[in-house]
Amino acid sequence: MDFQPGKFLDFEETDHPDLFEGIDRVWDALPEIRNYLGSMLSLISSEEDRISGEVHPRAEVGPDVFIGDGAVVEANAVIKGPAWIGSGTTIRSGAYLRENVIVGNDCTLGNSSEFKNCILFNRCEVPHFNYVGDSILGYKAHLGAGVICSNVRLDRSAVRLRLEDGSTLDTGLRKFGAIVGDFTEVGCNSVLSPGTILGRNGIVYPLTSWTGILGENQIVKNRSQLEIVDRD
Repeated sequence: MDFQPGKFLDFEETDHPDLFEGIDRVWDALPEIRNYLGSMLSLISSEEDRISGEVHPRAEVGPDVFIGDGAVVEANAVIKGPAWIGSGTTIRSGAYLRENVIVGNDCTLGNSSEFKNCILFNRCEVPHFNYVGDSILGYKAHLGAGVICSNVRLDRSAVRLRLEDGSTLDTGLRKFGAIVGDFTEVGCNSVLSPGTILGRNGIVYPLTSWTGILGENQIVKNRSQLEIVDRD
């Protein structure tokens, strides 16, 4: 299968296309985030140049964090860093950004959501009770409330992809959450198992536990059988 980054992501919708230079498999960008961020942040010499957005006095922002023009960091948000926050992005109260997080322009990161070693392309929405670890979210990707990008197998072994022919592919990564392509929607309270890959323009129904690869323009439907009975 073709796992080239351009199959899933529009590089005109990120300020960080260089992160993917020379990458043949989209998930291979994940181990590069740390060094890439270090290089970018080293070019900024003063705090005045580093923080252009609005940061609430009760927000906690580490020293290795860039916040772009027009971005807003609300009270009680924590950006530990290293991190790069794009222009016009809102980091809502209660969001927790750990190490090595790149957020695009005009994104929304919400209450009780945690982010770690990930990149979000422009206009991503991750607004409520989410976990995004070791993952890449494409342009206008949206995670409904409670969506979890699980990034570690229970046995702690390397993450393997389940291919269409039933075989598996070793990614070489012990921590790998999800690749969510441009415009893809993931419904509330869904869990994306380690090594999930969702193509562009996809939909995952709410309350879905998903493992594997979803092709472009495909929908995962999850229709539970409900029973209604009279009370005694």
